Amino acid sequence: MQFKQPKRAPLILAVLVLAFVCGIRIWNPDLIDRAERMTYDLRVRHAQKIPAPVATNLAFVAIEDSSIAAVNSGKVGALKLGYQSGLYWQRQIYGRLVEELSAQGAKAVSFDVLFGELRPDHPPVQLADGSLIESDEYFAAQSYRAGNVLLAGTPEVVPPDLFITNAVALGDISTEKDSDGILRRARAFNDIRRWHYLIQKLAELPEVKAELSRAAFVPGKILIPQNGTTNIIEIPVDADNNFQVADFIGDKLPPGMAPKAKAFTTRRIWHMGIVLAAQELNLDLATADVDLPHGKIVLHGTGGLTRVIPVDRDGFFYVDWRLTPDDTRLTRAPMEFLLAQDRLRLLGETNDLRDDFRGKLVIIGSAAQGNDLTDRGATPLERNTLLVSKHWNVANSVITGRFIQCAPLVAEFLIIVLLGAFTAIITWQLRAVAASVTVALLMAAYYGAAVYAFDHFRWWLPVVYPLAGAMLAMHVVLMINLVMFEEQDKRRVKFIFSKMIAPEVVNELLRAEKLSLGGSHREVTVFFADVRGFTALTDQRQEAVADFIRTRQLDEATAEKFFEESARETLETVNLYLAAVAEVIKKNGGTLDKYIGDCVMAFWNAPGANPQHAVCAVRAAIDAQRAINELNLKREAENPGRQAENQLRAADGRPALQLHTALHLGTGINSGLVTVGLMGSEEHGFNYTVFGREVNLASRLEGVSGSGRIIISDLTYFQLLRHAPELAATCKELMPVQPKGFANPVRIYEVPWQNK
Repeated sequence: MQFKQPKRAPLILAVLVLAFVCGIRIWNPDLIDRAERMTYDLRVRHAQKIPAPVATNLAFVAIEDSSIAAVNSGKVGALKLGYQSGLYWQRQIYGRLVEELSAQGAKAVSFDVLFGELRPDHPPVQLADGSLIESDEYFAAQSYRAGNVLLAGTPEVVPPDLFITNAVALGDISTEKDSDGILRRARAFNDIRRWHYLIQKLAELPEVKAELSRAAFVPGKILIPQNGTTNIIEIPVDADNNFQVADFIGDKLPPGMAPKAKAFTTRRIWHMGIVLAAQELNLDLATADVDLPHGKIVLHGTGGLTRVIPVDRDGFFYVDWRLTPDDTRLTRAPMEFLLAQDRLRLLGETNDLRDDFRGKLVIIGSAAQGNDLTDRGATPLERNTLLVSKHWNVANSVITGRFIQCAPLVAEFLIIVLLGAFTAIITWQLRAVAASVTVALLMAAYYGAAVYAFDHFRWWLPVVYPLAGAMLAMHVVLMINLVMFEEQDKRRVKFIFSKMIAPEVVNELLRAEKLSLGGSHREVTVFFADVRGFTALTDQRQEAVADFIRTRQLDEATAEKFFEESARETLETVNLYLAAVAEVIKKNGGTLDKYIGDCVMAFWNAPGANPQHAVCAVRAAIDAQRAINELNLKREAENPGRQAENQLRAADGRPALQLHTALHLGTGINSGLVTVGLMGSEEHGFNYTVFGREVNLASRLEGVSGSGRIIISDLTYFQLLRHAPELAATCKELMPVQPKGFANPVRIYEVPWQNK
């Protein structure tokens, strides 16, 4: 396949399409982002079919509807639990769970249940010795004895100190879904604010109802809005956010109380799944390296163990959804089963007890439906599932070290540009059907590669912007350009064609339904102009380069490079002079026939009629000589600059540039009857030209014109006498010449062209 040079319009369109797609990607409207997330969900579901490493010690204690019924009734089957509770359970129930899991040897016990406040209204718990203990204290005591309890928290709700001080750590269980309501991501951590208890009590007063979550900070004070009003509570603070305690309790401070206290403290709570995995891997979350601008969090463990979590600038990472709630690799049991085992253990009936949770990382959460404990929603795997599953899937990612790697924005741009460029080349080079099929195959191949990358490496390569934007949009836009702007291309072709021959010839050829080889007999004026000195210039440059190569003993490749450079400059030079001649021919209404080496051939009075054809040809010759003279002066003025450049080229080991020398024009003109028309064939193309004796004579006159002279025949001179006597009067008759191939001498005249 021959490579077609891209045209300017499609090239500009391709660049604009790529710029538009990249601009939309920066904006990333939600509609398109949703489409990309949908392709992500498809890949997540497909990846479930591909084997991948999974942690084997994850477990789930489910608060089922049956669990609620058992707690409400106070018995499991025929076994009485010794306690029962209404909708808001006694804390001792959770303490019993911790007690049983600890007895079974669970490695960690995490709660996906918020304990936001103490419940002194709950009935106390009777211990084995008959003593009573508050339900909250019983839960705290069991947590302390187990030594592996992880409590739940959110930026809005933090457990009381009684629970926090007896637990190993807090874990963030907050859920932030995407705009389409699907949970795909998790925030690695949240920094929560814990207010001083005096400020907390003030905010909780019924007559105050301050919204601490909406507190604003200005130099020297904290502004807290009151709920349902426009009132603002102002608390003066110093630069370290310390407030005066006396402002809250009066001037008489209790013994030992400092006059100042921190208005709040900030505590970092990591995602519950990360905290759970940290218990397994002995990760020290306090020493984590958090680098959100560079998109990573590095967790350090014992023995040089590290885990790198890829995050965005807000600390979010995508959950690798591997384990569904009913996955057989996840140890699962209903809550009432553990409560029953705990009761039997306390009764001493231990023969048939099981320890399914030994060495497990246990998550306690809701699997119930239709009550306050319900925690269900959509994930990439399922439209309605238990959202508690996010914790063990995050823990699994950290334990196995497998995370979803999102392509950085720079990589997305690179993919868009590369695929868009390939699509543009394919669309431009191939025919419409072949191009469409090839682009479709390329799109399918990229999508397959994106699925494979996710299945095996968890690389999330973008799909919507590269396929729908860079490829499909590019292909459609370029195809529309090829189809709808075909007429514009024809006009452009006509314009380019007109650069080579007269517009009249172009129009005549375009009007003809069938090209005819028939010619006509017509009086024309033929013009030949040759650039003198060009052959010598070429030889001189080639010899200079050859001498340079011989002197430096350069290798063949370097020599070829310098020869090509010299040839390129030589060609540019001759084109410069030929272009100057061609320009004045067209300005004077001539038909540019052809270039013969460094010679230009033109004629007047065909195809369009021009009674002044001889006058126009002679005036064109005069203008051409003057144009060449001006070009020589301009080029000679460039020589000092070339001399300076040659010093640099010598230092770089490159051959010197030849200084510009003046080239001149020899012109021959003759008028007479010739044959004019299309020459050539249907198969190999045509050339609109003239031929005959008078054409040959014009060529011979150019040969005798010498350098910088215009020689015309007597027939052309007689045309000047008739149509431009003032121009004829300037002409000087020369001695007749007998051109080669002509039997008789020919009278000739020289036309002066220098400005007086």
